[in-house]
Amino acid sequence: MPKPPGFEAAAITAAAHALASGEPLERAAAARLSRMICGELAARHPGRSIELRVPPFAAVQLGMDEAGAHRRGTPPNVIELDAATLVRLAAGSLAWEDARAEHLVRASGIRSDLAAFFPLTTPSRTDAPAPPRGPDSGPTGSPQDSGTR
Repeated sequence: MPKPPGFEAAAITAAAHALASGEPLERAAAARLSRMICGELAARHPGRSIELRVPPFAAVQLGMDEAGAHRRGTPPNVIELDAATLVRLAAGSLAWEDARAEHLVRASGIRSDLAAFFPLTTPSRTDAPAPPRGPDSGPTGSPQDSGTR
């Protein structure tokens, strides 16, 4: 089995823009992006309590929390969606709640809400830039002690 592709946020964003302009995903691109996104989700959310299916391209088991680790067969929480919906969710051009409301996602089980898993292309909390410092802030961002109280 070939090694899954590395995560390429720019490729996902570009595909989401193309989808927004009405261009369909080519089959090879849909397969590559589905596998890439599923691989990234598995890396970020390891576990066996949720199965995410993107037929016919990918399926992955994920974890949401410590509860509900499934040992055999199909987990009780199953989500199925097409590649275009997965790309749009990963890019942030479609919210989980909107995908559910538009019936683009089929989900069952008590842990089938993946709203917290998306989008994938935005910086994580640790990658986010530091908040701007005010004019009275010292080098650490805290107000400087002026010596007066």
